[in-house]
Amino acid sequence: MNFVSWRTAAPAILIALASCGPRHQPKGGSQVDQRPLTRIGLASDAFADGQPIPARYACDGAGEAPPLHWGEPPRGTRSFALVVDDPDAPGGTFGHWGVFDIPASARSIGGGQRVGAEVTNDFGKPGYGAPCPPKNGGAHHYHFKLFALDAGTLDLPPAAKVADVENAATQHALAEGELVGTYERK
Repeated sequence: MNFVSWRTAAPAILIALASCGPRHQPKGGSQVDQRPLTRIGLASDAFADGQPIPARYACDGAGEAPPLHWGEPPRGTRSFALVVDDPDAPGGTFGHWGVFDIPASARSIGGGQRVGAEVTNDFGKPGYGAPCPPKNGGAHHYHFKLFALDAGTLDLPPAAKVADVENAATQHALAEGELVGTYERK
């Protein structure tokens, strides 16, 4: 290719590469996977995306995990992982729930149903840690993130935390779904 045609083709090549779709980046910012992620619908019968989480699922109520459900994952899904965190926490992102090795046949979790392996949350306890932001601190946003994985297991150590689940899941994600709920204590 001569110099003149390369100058003409270069912008088109750059635009084509930039529009190839989003790449998933784990916390820390380094890209580990060059596949574009597809979306998987994640919903709850307890609250709609962007809406308040009922007190029943927070520390002011029973503190139980809300029921979550999702649709068909992409072909090749061998398991799921779920992470719930609060990026509005005063000390930085706070991990409320991390579950991995959820069977590929599962289409729901929470609401009293337990599937997969749960890790220790940032409260220092295994399982779901209910939203419990500081009183009069405004609404916090709780991100429920589901990952459809190309791995049957994440092989996490017994001392794994919520952030460990997310970091491992991003390396095997075929699809991701997110549901955001808010909670405020007055």
